[in-house]
Amino acid sequence: MNEENLPLVPQDENESSPTVEEILPPGHKSGYVAIVGRPNVGKSTLMNAFLGEKIAIVTPRPQTTRTRQLGILTTPNYQIVFMDTPGIMKPRHKLDEFMVETAVETLEDADVILWLVDSSVPPGPSDREIAAQLSAVITQTPVILGLNKSDLLKPEEVIPRTEAYRELLPDAKWILFSARDGLGRDELLQMIVDTLPEGPRYYPADQLTDTYTRDIVAELIREQIMLQLRDEVPYGVAVQVDEFKERPNGTIYISANVFVERKNHKRILIGAKGAQLRRIGIAARKEIEAFLGQKVFLELWVKVVPKWRRDEKALRRFGYSSS
Repeated sequence: MNEENLPLVPQDENESSPTVEEILPPGHKSGYVAIVGRPNVGKSTLMNAFLGEKIAIVTPRPQTTRTRQLGILTTPNYQIVFMDTPGIMKPRHKLDEFMVETAVETLEDADVILWLVDSSVPPGPSDREIAAQLSAVITQTPVILGLNKSDLLKPEEVIPRTEAYRELLPDAKWILFSARDGLGRDELLQMIVDTLPEGPRYYPADQLTDTYTRDIVAELIREQIMLQLRDEVPYGVAVQVDEFKERPNGTIYISANVFVERKNHKRILIGAKGAQLRRIGIAARKEIEAFLGQKVFLELWVKVVPKWRRDEKALRRFGYSSS
């Protein structure tokens, strides 16, 4: 099973299937839903919750998501292609520019835009900037304002906080909900379905994402680095899977390179006698095994690529460039 370059969709070349027209009911709905918002408002958490699978990594740190990632939810009556995007913020270097460009370009491909905000805090400058961008497209593309993290709101904060965000984009449909606790999440999903146009399936019914398996594995490793390291080190980390193969005993062997920008970051990531890197490797291996459903042998190697977040060539090498 050497499937590191395949999207998450079971394949059986000997099995025939009925055509889309034969299996879709009248009024079947489908479309692309862009999930946008500033960093750390719960975009990836929500998509994972809708899919019932961990496709996108989640950490408490902003800028966890770096690329657009699809999550495909299919039922007999609809297919929603969620597009999880990086948080929209003021860029500081070329990696940030790529992330913001990715998020903004996703709006052009969307049939519905889901603007997520953190209702536990008042609107900030980034929220206002995003609202201004969305006000320019709302006449062409429906926008739903999702006020996330309602579980963190005090009762007396609900009305003023809701009104504050609604004032930013008065013409948008809106809902208060919690991606983590699930309160209002089903109602949000139904709101999305109701807003979708009628259309065909764009992907097979059993496909969850178009992201390659080895890329998800790399992200699961980066997730543990972001969870276990502090300060600026995690933000200057890129991960690439170098080897991914199944051994005769059924174990998946994975070798991955972890790239950092500074030598002292390498020392921090490795830790005394390699202790920190071992902790990251153990935690990442458990996540990868849960994802693949197989035993994994994971090797991590740390390398220094100075200022890679500002280097176009390095960004292309790590998959963070649209050129």
